Amino acid sequence: MTNPEDKIEQLGLILPAPKSAVANYLPYTQTGNLLLISGQGPVTASGDAIKGRLGETIEIEDGQHAAQLAALNLLAQVKSALNGDWSRFGRCLRLCGFVNSTPNFTHHPAIINGASDLMVELFGNNGRHSRSAVGVTSLPMGWAVEIDAIFEVH
Repeated sequence: MTNPEDKIEQLGLILPAPKSAVANYLPYTQTGNLLLISGQGPVTASGDAIKGRLGETIEIEDGQHAAQLAALNLLAQVKSALNGDWSRFGRCLRLCGFVNSTPNFTHHPAIINGASDLMVELFGNNGRHSRSAVGVTSLPMGWAVEIDAIFEVH
């Protein structure tokens, strides 16, 4: 498999360092060939975060960018779990996206497409996955989105 970090760089994006857990949980766990990544937020490599609510203070395009950032943080955890050995990456199996939104906001799938599109861009068919996109009234640290994931690894 081609190193996705090359493609990330070509897209003008930055793969951040993996974030440490902020409470009593692990950033990821592995059982067999399944790698489960805890929820990741839209935090940049410099530590800035996209905060706010869709339908109130955040526009759809900014929400999609937030989902893309969360996906990059998911991949930072994957890289950490694989000790940087991307040849062990199998595929993205599932994303579960939470969108901080007002009660009348209904474009949750469009927001989480920011993450889904990145997975397919980086991994082709191995980036296609099952998914949920759920609206919630708040998220940790005021994030606009939070996404957790399941990956297959070797």
